[in-house]
Amino acid sequence: MARNLHSEITAKILEALRAGALPWRQQWTSKGAGQMPRNAVTNRAYSGVNVVLLWQTAQERCYLSPKWLTFKQAIDAGGNVRKGEKGTTVVFVSTIDREDEETGKRIKIPFLKAYTVFNVAQCDGLQLDAPAPVAIRNEDQRDELADAFMASTGARITHGEARAYYRPIEDRVNLPPFETFESASAYYCTAFHELTHWTGAAQRLDRVKGKRYGDREYSFEELVAELGAAFCCAEFGFDNAELANSAAYIEGFIKLLEDHDRAFIAAASAASKAVEYMRGLALAEEADQVLDVAA
Repeated sequence: MARNLHSEITAKILEALRAGALPWRQQWTSKGAGQMPRNAVTNRAYSGVNVVLLWQTAQERCYLSPKWLTFKQAIDAGGNVRKGEKGTTVVFVSTIDREDEETGKRIKIPFLKAYTVFNVAQCDGLQLDAPAPVAIRNEDQRDELADAFMASTGARITHGEARAYYRPIEDRVNLPPFETFESASAYYCTAFHELTHWTGAAQRLDRVKGKRYGDREYSFEELVAELGAAFCCAEFGFDNAELANSAAYIEGFIKLLEDHDRAFIAAASAASKAVEYMRGLALAEEADQVLDVAA
């Protein structure tokens, strides 16, 4: 019988949510670096639901390294996975050709395929480049790199009201003043959350918004924003573990996942697309600046 990967992954996330934990909430600054999981050989960052799956395993087993690789990659890197070590399932989207019953045309049907990876802490003898030294960020001050990233999006960001929100009718993000947050991490995590909402506007990635608090579309969009903020925090090295967990939001996520076992993977994919969209804007601005200097 074929595995239902959607159900397996959803069950794992639901188990954490029912225990009152948000598995994408992580503490990074104590480790001195962002912890976006990457392949140990190619250095390519994992994306979508795989980020959360690898975070969960790392947290459960106390792995400090964000680097992962397959059994074969470990051998090719001159080492091996230690006997008895348990791998972590990650997924990717593949397709299968089928004939459309109505049109007779060949179409591609997407489906999930699983493979197994291991943390470098589960391996011996790996001949890999040493990780670059990282500077511990000062969480009590504004971060120039994160500020530049936010500005590069071109989003209209205002500071004033004592609440954070994205208002679609004005296409505006509002944040409380920086000084009112308990830490820089709390400020930037909140900013990334609202900027992820901003990416979903019709003129950008055009995600469907909910009509009222707690409905399916509302919960889905909040999940996208939560994950988008988590992915950004990991890249910049900000904590997001200490932010308050709203019981009502968790209940909304639980109901969404109980009713739709494909929702979490879809939300994680949408969050990765939102981060890539913002990253693309940042890279475009950087290229424009280089051209201006060259001119």
